[in-house]
Amino acid sequence: MLSMARSCAVVGLEGALVEVEVDLATGMSAFAIVGLPDAAVNEAKDRVRAAIKNSNCSFPFKRITVNLAPADLRKEGPVYDLPIAIGILIASEQIADSELIHAALFLGELSLDGSVRHTNGVLPMVALARERHVKTVFVPAIDALEATLVDGIDVYPVETLRQLIDHLNGVSLIQQYKRDVSLLDYDSGLHPGQEMAAIRGQEHVKRALEVAASGVTIFS
Repeated sequence: MLSMARSCAVVGLEGALVEVEVDLATGMSAFAIVGLPDAAVNEAKDRVRAAIKNSNCSFPFKRITVNLAPADLRKEGPVYDLPIAIGILIASEQIADSELIHAALFLGELSLDGSVRHTNGVLPMVALARERHVKTVFVPAIDALEATLVDGIDVYPVETLRQLIDHLNGVSLIQQYKRDVSLLDYDSGLHPGQEMAAIRGQEHVKRALEVAASGVTIFS
């Protein structure tokens, strides 16, 4: 069975849409990724296999071929873990295929336990999604604020693969992420002479401020 989910590649400061095609065929169990993947993308095979199993799903013992199209574009980094896992689960009929999936963008690295990790380059990838009229993106929860800096996109923060499976199957829906505008208020009492390096802890707050500042730089 063939399935498809969409993701994105970062080329310089810009993004390029990538179609993640997954084919399951009978025969000796194998797992191949084609389409100019780098080492990190090839390592997705082990991460995806473990994440699927640890999300209470079955990993299919079939000949699995993943094609990252277009084939002439170099694919780098672990951002394709999430769409590869979704494609395998659709092809093995553990996720119901739908127009929602075909119309959305999936970004994220998977841990072996199925949790979804931070992904570099979310901002240009979501900006490309808007240019290509993609309205829905699923991103790591920690990167959701960064994704909402691009207006006109419905951003869904994903913490685990299991959470996304349940959302796509209509079991338990993920709430759309709404940007807290207070995080973008730059008159926040941080004055010259004060540095974030002097602040202990509060890593998520500091990350939010860095992302907000980068958004103003790019879109101003």
